[in-house]
Amino acid sequence: QVQLVESGGGLVQPGGSLRLSCVTSGFTFSRYAMSWYRQAPGKERELVAIINSAGGSTSYADSVKGRFTISRDNGKNTMYLQMNSLKPEDTAVYYCNYRGTWGQGTQVTVSS
Repeated sequence: QVQLVESGGGLVQPGGSLRLSCVTSGFTFSRYAMSWYRQAPGKERELVAIINSAGGSTSYADSVKGRFTISRDNGKNTMYLQMNSLKPEDTAVYYCNYRGTWGQGTQVTVSS
C-alpha cells in the first residue's frame, strides 16, 4: 500500500524559509520520479517541482525557480522541498505525488 506523508509546513513571514518533507512507503522509491504540487485557496492545483529517480535532474515552475530546491534521499525513501525567500503568493497546501497518488498535504502560510 503506497503511503505519502508530508510535513514541515507552518506560518512564516515574507522572506522566510521552510523545509518540507515527504516520507514514503509501499513502493520502490528509488526507481521513480517524484514531484511536489501546491494548491492555494480558490485555485487549481499546480506543479511546483519534479525530480528524477536518482535525484540528478530537476525542474521547477517559473514562479519558484531560484527560490525553491527539490531533493531526495533514496536511502530514507524521503523527498524534500527547501523553500527560501517565501512570498505571500506561496501560501498553499503542498502535496507530494507519486504516479497519481497524493499525500494529505501540509499547509504553508506566508504572512506578516
